[in-house]
Amino acid sequence: MRIGILCAGDKEVAPFLPLIENRRETQKAMLTFHEGTLNGVQVVALYSGVCKVNAAIAAQCLIDTYRVDAVINAGTAGGMQQGLSILDTVISAEAAYHDVAPELLTDFHPWLGSPYFKADEQLLLLSKKAAEKLPAHRRVCWGRMVTGERFITDEGRAEINARFAPCTVDMETAAIAHVCHANSIPFLAIRSVTDDADHSGTEHFEENCRAAAEAARDVTLALLAELKNR
Repeated sequence: MRIGILCAGDKEVAPFLPLIENRRETQKAMLTFHEGTLNGVQVVALYSGVCKVNAAIAAQCLIDTYRVDAVINAGTAGGMQQGLSILDTVISAEAAYHDVAPELLTDFHPWLGSPYFKADEQLLLLSKKAAEKLPAHRRVCWGRMVTGERFITDEGRAEINARFAPCTVDMETAAIAHVCHANSIPFLAIRSVTDDADHSGTEHFEENCRAAAEAARDVTLALLAELKNR
Protein backbone atom coordinates (compact mmCIF):
# COMPACT_ATOMS: atom_id res chain seq x y z
CA MET A 1 0.00 0.00 0.00
CA ARG A 2 1.24 3.47 -0.88
CA ILE A 3 -0.55 6.62 0.25
CA GLY A 4 -0.18 10.06 -1.27
CA ILE A 5 -0.18 12.93 1.23
CA LEU A 6 -0.93 16.08 -0.72
CA CYS A 7 -0.70 19.49 0.94
CA ALA A 8 -1.24 22.90 -0.58
CA GLY A 9 1.67 24.79 0.97
CA ASP A 10 5.15 24.18 2.30
CA LYS A 11 4.07 24.96 5.87
CA GLU A 12 1.41 22.26 5.63
CA VAL A 13 3.75 19.51 4.48
CA ALA A 14 6.58 20.58 6.81
CA PRO A 15 5.25 18.79 9.94
CA PHE A 16 5.30 15.47 8.08
CA LEU A 17 8.81 15.56 6.67
CA PRO A 18 10.92 14.93 9.82
CA LEU A 19 8.78 11.87 10.57
CA ILE A 20 9.21 10.14 7.20
CA GLU A 21 11.73 7.32 7.55
CA ASN A 22 14.25 6.64 4.77
CA ARG A 23 13.04 9.77 3.03
CA ARG A 24 14.21 10.39 -0.51
CA GLU A 25 13.31 13.21 -2.85
CA THR A 26 12.37 13.12 -6.50
CA GLN A 27 11.22 15.89 -8.83
CA LYS A 28 8.52 15.97 -11.47
CA ALA A 29 6.37 18.71 -13.00
CA MET A 30 8.08 21.44 -10.93
CA LEU A 31 7.19 19.55 -7.73
CA THR A 32 9.28 17.78 -5.07
CA PHE A 33 8.01 14.41 -3.89
CA HIS A 34 9.14 12.91 -0.58
CA GLU A 35 8.99 9.11 -0.56
CA GLY A 36 9.45 6.94 2.51
CA THR A 37 7.67 5.29 5.42
CA LEU A 38 5.36 7.06 7.85
CA ASN A 39 3.74 5.19 10.74
CA GLY A 40 4.65 1.95 9.01
CA VAL A 41 2.94 2.91 5.74
CA GLN A 42 4.65 3.73 2.44
CA VAL A 43 3.90 7.36 1.60
CA VAL A 44 4.64 10.01 -0.98
CA ALA A 45 4.25 13.51 0.45
CA LEU A 46 4.43 16.88 -1.26
CA TYR A 47 3.02 20.35 -1.47
CA SER A 48 1.44 21.41 -4.73
CA GLY A 49 1.15 25.16 -4.39
CA VAL A 50 -2.19 26.81 -3.85
CA CYS A 51 -5.20 26.77 -6.17
CA LYS A 52 -7.00 24.14 -8.17
CA VAL A 53 -4.74 23.56 -11.18
CA ASN A 54 -1.61 23.17 -9.05
CA ALA A 55 -3.42 20.69 -6.82
CA ALA A 56 -4.76 18.75 -9.79
CA ILE A 57 -1.30 18.46 -11.37
CA ALA A 58 0.11 17.10 -8.13
CA ALA A 59 -2.73 14.62 -7.68
CA GLN A 60 -2.35 13.25 -11.20
CA CYS A 61 1.41 12.88 -10.71
CA LEU A 62 0.82 10.90 -7.51
CA ILE A 63 -1.50 8.59 -9.40
CA ASP A 64 0.43 8.20 -12.67
CA THR A 65 4.06 8.30 -11.56
CA TYR A 66 3.97 7.15 -7.95
CA ARG A 67 1.07 4.70 -8.28
CA VAL A 68 -0.52 5.63 -4.97
CA ASP A 69 -3.44 3.56 -3.75
CA ALA A 70 -5.17 6.52 -2.09
CA VAL A 71 -4.71 10.27 -1.69
CA ILE A 72 -5.05 12.16 1.58
CA ASN A 73 -5.27 15.93 1.26
CA ALA A 74 -3.88 17.27 4.54
CA GLY A 75 -3.61 20.86 5.66
CA THR A 76 -5.55 23.94 6.70
CA ALA A 77 -8.84 25.61 5.83
CA GLY A 78 -11.07 28.51 6.74
CA GLY A 79 -14.00 27.73 8.99
CA MET A 80 -17.46 28.43 7.59
CA GLN A 81 -19.80 26.62 9.96
CA GLN A 82 -20.84 28.19 13.23
CA GLY A 83 -19.53 26.13 16.12
CA LEU A 84 -16.20 25.26 14.51
CA SER A 85 -13.28 26.57 16.52
CA ILE A 86 -9.74 27.38 15.50
CA LEU A 87 -7.63 24.18 15.30
CA ASP A 88 -10.69 21.94 15.02
CA THR A 89 -10.12 19.35 12.30
CA VAL A 90 -12.68 18.65 9.60
CA ILE A 91 -12.62 15.45 7.57
CA SER A 92 -14.35 15.59 4.21
CA ALA A 93 -17.58 13.70 3.76
CA GLU A 94 -17.77 15.34 0.34
CA ALA A 95 -16.26 18.26 -1.55
CA ALA A 96 -17.56 20.68 -4.19
CA TYR A 97 -16.48 23.74 -6.15
CA HIS A 98 -18.16 26.92 -4.97
CA ASP A 99 -17.05 28.85 -8.06
CA VAL A 100 -18.03 26.39 -10.83
CA ALA A 101 -21.58 26.17 -12.16
CA PRO A 102 -22.80 22.67 -11.21
CA GLU A 103 -24.23 22.01 -14.68
CA LEU A 104 -20.75 22.25 -16.18
CA LEU A 105 -19.98 19.02 -14.32
CA THR A 106 -23.31 17.25 -14.70
CA ASP A 107 -24.61 18.31 -18.14
CA PHE A 108 -21.36 18.06 -20.10
CA HIS A 109 -18.44 15.64 -20.23
CA PRO A 110 -17.75 13.80 -17.97
CA TRP A 111 -21.50 13.95 -17.10
CA LEU A 112 -21.06 13.46 -13.40
CA GLY A 113 -24.07 12.31 -11.45
CA SER A 114 -23.51 15.04 -8.87
CA PRO A 115 -21.33 18.14 -8.40
CA TYR A 116 -20.27 16.68 -5.05
CA PHE A 117 -17.22 14.43 -4.83
CA LYS A 118 -17.74 11.87 -2.08
CA ALA A 119 -14.91 10.78 0.17
CA ASP A 120 -13.98 7.11 0.15
CA GLU A 121 -16.26 5.19 2.51
CA GLN A 122 -13.50 2.95 3.87
CA LEU A 123 -11.23 5.89 4.59
CA LEU A 124 -14.11 7.66 6.30
CA LEU A 125 -14.76 4.64 8.49
CA LEU A 126 -11.09 4.35 9.41
CA SER A 127 -10.90 8.07 10.13
CA LYS A 128 -13.66 7.69 12.71
CA LYS A 129 -11.77 4.87 14.38
CA ALA A 130 -8.62 6.99 14.32
CA ALA A 131 -10.38 9.99 15.84
CA GLU A 132 -11.50 7.92 18.82
CA LYS A 133 -7.85 7.35 19.74
CA LEU A 134 -6.73 10.98 19.53
CA PRO A 135 -6.08 13.12 22.61
CA ALA A 136 -9.13 14.95 23.90
CA HIS A 137 -7.88 18.34 22.70
CA ARG A 138 -7.90 17.15 19.08
CA ARG A 139 -11.52 17.85 18.13
CA VAL A 140 -12.57 16.19 14.87
CA CYS A 141 -15.79 16.40 12.86
CA TRP A 142 -16.96 15.32 9.41
CA GLY A 143 -18.72 17.37 6.78
CA ARG A 144 -18.73 19.19 3.47
CA MET A 145 -15.80 21.18 2.13
CA VAL A 146 -15.96 23.70 -0.71
CA THR A 147 -13.19 24.96 -2.96
CA GLY A 148 -12.64 28.06 -5.06
CA GLU A 149 -9.91 30.29 -6.43
CA ARG A 150 -10.05 33.05 -3.82
CA PHE A 151 -9.83 33.65 -0.11
CA ILE A 152 -13.28 34.08 1.39
CA THR A 153 -13.83 37.04 3.70
CA ASP A 154 -17.18 38.76 4.18
CA GLU A 155 -17.78 39.12 0.45
CA GLY A 156 -19.36 35.96 -0.91
CA ARG A 157 -19.55 34.17 2.44
CA ALA A 158 -23.33 34.41 2.80
CA GLU A 159 -23.92 33.13 -0.73
CA ILE A 160 -21.58 30.17 -0.26
CA ASN A 161 -23.22 29.28 3.03
CA ALA A 162 -26.69 29.52 1.49
CA ARG A 163 -25.78 27.32 -1.47
CA PHE A 164 -23.58 24.72 0.20
CA ALA A 165 -23.70 24.96 4.01
CA PRO A 166 -20.04 23.88 4.16
CA CYS A 167 -17.89 23.25 7.19
CA THR A 168 -14.80 24.74 5.58
CA VAL A 169 -13.53 26.54 2.50
CA ASP A 170 -10.17 26.24 0.75
CA MET A 171 -8.60 26.42 -2.70
CA GLU A 172 -7.65 22.80 -3.51
CA THR A 173 -9.78 20.03 -1.99
CA ALA A 174 -12.46 19.65 -4.66
CA ALA A 175 -9.86 19.66 -7.44
CA ILE A 176 -7.94 16.82 -5.80
CA ALA A 177 -11.16 14.93 -5.15
CA HIS A 178 -12.15 15.47 -8.80
CA VAL A 179 -8.89 13.99 -10.08
CA CYS A 180 -9.18 11.02 -7.74
CA HIS A 181 -12.79 10.44 -8.83
CA ALA A 182 -11.77 10.46 -12.50
CA ASN A 183 -9.06 7.87 -11.76
CA SER A 184 -11.10 5.72 -9.32
CA ILE A 185 -8.60 6.43 -6.53
CA PRO A 186 -9.82 6.62 -2.91
CA PHE A 187 -9.69 10.16 -1.52
CA LEU A 188 -10.06 11.89 1.83
CA ALA A 189 -9.30 15.42 3.00
CA ILE A 190 -8.16 16.28 6.52
CA ARG A 191 -8.06 20.03 7.16
CA SER A 192 -7.75 21.98 10.38
CA VAL A 193 -9.29 25.40 10.91
CA THR A 194 -7.13 28.54 10.91
CA ASP A 195 -9.92 31.12 11.30
CA ASP A 196 -13.55 30.65 12.22
CA ALA A 197 -16.87 31.76 10.73
CA ASP A 198 -16.71 35.07 12.62
CA HIS A 199 -13.17 35.77 11.36
CA SER A 200 -11.68 35.19 14.78
CA GLY A 201 -8.05 34.20 14.38
CA THR A 202 -7.17 36.35 11.38
CA GLU A 203 -4.93 38.54 13.55
CA HIS A 204 -2.81 35.46 14.37
CA PHE A 205 -3.15 33.79 11.00
CA GLU A 206 0.46 32.65 10.53
CA GLU A 207 0.64 31.16 14.02
CA ASN A 208 -2.71 29.47 13.50
CA CYS A 209 -1.55 28.03 10.16
CA ARG A 210 1.42 26.38 11.84
CA ALA A 211 -0.65 24.93 14.66
CA ALA A 212 -3.46 23.85 12.31
CA ALA A 213 -0.97 22.09 10.03
CA GLU A 214 0.29 20.15 13.05
CA ALA A 215 -3.27 19.24 14.02
CA ALA A 216 -3.97 17.95 10.51
CA ARG A 217 -0.73 15.98 10.65
CA ASP A 218 -1.72 14.33 13.92
CA VAL A 219 -5.08 13.22 12.55
CA THR A 220 -3.42 11.97 9.36
CA LEU A 221 -0.90 9.96 11.38
CA ALA A 222 -3.73 8.37 13.34
CA LEU A 223 -5.45 7.43 10.09
CA LEU A 224 -2.24 5.89 8.73
CA ALA A 225 -2.01 3.77 11.88
CA GLU A 226 -5.51 2.47 11.19
CA LEU A 227 -4.60 1.75 7.57
CA LYS A 228 -1.55 -0.21 8.69
CA ASN A 229 -3.51 -2.30 11.17
CA ARG A 230 -6.63 -3.04 9.18
